[in-house]
Amino acid sequence: MKIYKHILLLLPFLLISFSKSEAQELKAHPKSEFRAVWIATVVNIDWPKSGNDNIAKQKADYLEILDTYKKLNYNAVIVQIRSVGDAFYPTKLAPWSKYLTGKEGKAPNPYFDPLEWMITEAHQRGFEFHAWLNPYRATMNLKTEELSPEHDLFKFPEWMIKYAGKYYYDPALPEVQNHLTAVIEEVVTNYDIDAIHFDDYFYPYKVPGEKFNDSASFKKYGDGRTLEDFRRSNVNEFVKCISISIKNIKPWVQFGISPFGVWRNKSVDPRGSDTKSGQTNYDDLFADPIAWMENKWIDYLVPQLYWSMDHPTASHSKLLRWWSENSTNVNVYIGNGTYKVNADSDKRWNNAKEIPNQIDYARSFKNIQGNAFFSAKSFMNRNQSVTKLLSENQYKYPAIPAVVPNAVRNMVIVPTAANIVTDPISSRFTVQYPMYSKVRYLMVYAAKFNSKIDITDASQIVDKVAYRLNSDTVEVIIPAYQVDKNTKYAITFIDYYGNESEATEVNFAL
Repeated sequence: MKIYKHILLLLPFLLISFSKSEAQELKAHPKSEFRAVWIATVVNIDWPKSGNDNIAKQKADYLEILDTYKKLNYNAVIVQIRSVGDAFYPTKLAPWSKYLTGKEGKAPNPYFDPLEWMITEAHQRGFEFHAWLNPYRATMNLKTEELSPEHDLFKFPEWMIKYAGKYYYDPALPEVQNHLTAVIEEVVTNYDIDAIHFDDYFYPYKVPGEKFNDSASFKKYGDGRTLEDFRRSNVNEFVKCISISIKNIKPWVQFGISPFGVWRNKSVDPRGSDTKSGQTNYDDLFADPIAWMENKWIDYLVPQLYWSMDHPTASHSKLLRWWSENSTNVNVYIGNGTYKVNADSDKRWNNAKEIPNQIDYARSFKNIQGNAFFSAKSFMNRNQSVTKLLSENQYKYPAIPAVVPNAVRNMVIVPTAANIVTDPISSRFTVQYPMYSKVRYLMVYAAKFNSKIDITDASQIVDKVAYRLNSDTVEVIIPAYQVDKNTKYAITFIDYYGNESEATEVNFAL
């Protein structure tokens, strides 16, 4: 039996021609650009607003986030599904998160799978879904009485290191690496995600007067290395293992990491950036993004450049240029700190143009493919002066994310419109899912005033329609008032890697 997805295309046709001026060499309105927002669940930063909210409210709040960012023409959500050894999905490898249900280990009531539902709703709106996990952080505090008996702290206490008021998994232990790999493999296997995503928490940020006591594992596994090289090796080995595991299960699922914005300071390493950061990836978090890129262990990198353009200690513009000059083999997106807008001691963030300027600057570098913004609540009914600028300028038109690195290819298949019907109410057609292919979306384009269809023109994008899992057909419905003899329509496929097919025109009998 065929399952139909009915789409009412209510988006206005934003077909006014745009300026062809370029930021250096790039278009003002790129067709291909990653535009993501982080949805943080830890301590209920973005969603759910409270673990004690009923499910109906939680669902409504999540959909409000999606719909808000859909209107702003974003195309990806990075949703935190594991933050402290817990889970936003059913699993025997971790207890239910208290940030979801109010009590760790307590299942949703009425029962459902939040992750499956969130992915479906995101895809229905044309978003990529990046499943964000914090592998090494086990708790947010030392209140062990609030943990579920099924938490790893109780099941495997020998894996844990207490540091600065929290517990962490010891990254050096093979048992820990195997366990965390199993956690991620389960998510990749069971869910229709587009990516696995880690943020900047590897070895914890240093706290004065505190010591991360991994001396036992260093003694056992150090093998003559310095402590610093030992720790970096542990992280590198884990990143490599996760990369191999993901690609063995689903080659199209991306692996992305969003590290702290400074690799090393130039004062320590001539290859480093012109910054004076108190802590760095390489020297303090023992994370080496340069090695991850060089070894092709990741598909994308999102350095967190949460400073203003001309910050005296860590300049956003200087760091962006540094990452552009030092990236290889991966897509690079810039992490922007929208949480600082009108809320930071750096008064540059009171300027509504700070974020738009950062986006424009990123676009001036060919090997920067987009941005991600922390976090979702920043533009939820606040900072409207900024969102107005974005909607009228940088994000005036939709865009689609870049293709997965090393997976760029020409799609042989093209969509065919069938069952084309025009009546006084609407024009509509169906498109069959192609056999033996992995197609995620059907793109719909329109060109008015007898102009040519140009699928590289972002202003011609009408909608991005998702195929449901286990469905074989979508139906596209266009209201009659949007269809006239001077408007041309076309459709394309987008596969699971992000490749787009050639266009097929749809001819309505008017």
